[in-house]
Amino acid sequence: MLSKMLFAAALSVGLVGAVGCDNGRESTDRWATTENTNVKIDWDKVNEAYKLADGPEDLEKRINEIYEGDEIISIAVHDQEDKSQIVTGFFDKNTDGKVDEAEKIFTIKRVPTDSGATVQTTGHGPYYGYHSPVLSIMTGMMMGHMLSSMFMPSYAPMYRQPYTTPPSRVGSLGSQRANYRAANPDKFSKSRSGRSYGSPSGGSRPTGRSGGGGYRGGGGRFGLARAGRSVKPQRLVA
Repeated sequence: MLSKMLFAAALSVGLVGAVGCDNGRESTDRWATTENTNVKIDWDKVNEAYKLADGPEDLEKRINEIYEGDEIISIAVHDQEDKSQIVTGFFDKNTDGKVDEAEKIFTIKRVPTDSGATVQTTGHGPYYGYHSPVLSIMTGMMMGHMLSSMFMPSYAPMYRQPYTTPPSRVGSLGSQRANYRAANPDKFSKSRSGRSYGSPSGGSRPTGRSGGGGYRGGGGRFGLARAGRSVKPQRLVA
């Protein structure tokens, strides 16, 4: 009887200790792991992708090149009248081209300031708990049109009605990512699920036209549209 009581007491202490260790984990680690696929996201690269992207379609491409899982990450972009911008990354599981709360992976929020803007990324769902440092953005930095456009006198918000990745674009994103991984075998040899790369990702989702046709336009840039001009990352001078 005494030995059983001692064993129960020891087990109780062990469980309490384990819970205490979990509560002390760092919640702002730049690496986070999904609960289902064990796929990590390098948040530093995500933040850099947003900083350099020329628009939603360019950001979709960059984010999916970063992500090492099999799913395709869709993007939603919503502009506010005060030059704020909210970008949401999500798994469009029901292929409706809309952001459902349970599908969210991260949000990136751009907020204007007197000296430029701040940008912060927050994880959702299986990445819940990640919060990036508040990044300061100002003129003179190297950035893509998505950020640099807000410093232009002619800036006007393009995405009052949010842009979202059309379901028809998922197939072409998967094909593009497969080609990228095949061209970079040292970085991408196998998926986290154990399957070899080389075939387009996207599962059973509908595939559509590649390139710019067959889905909602306006995804090439953030801010004021400038037709016929190829915009590259640029350094602004205050």
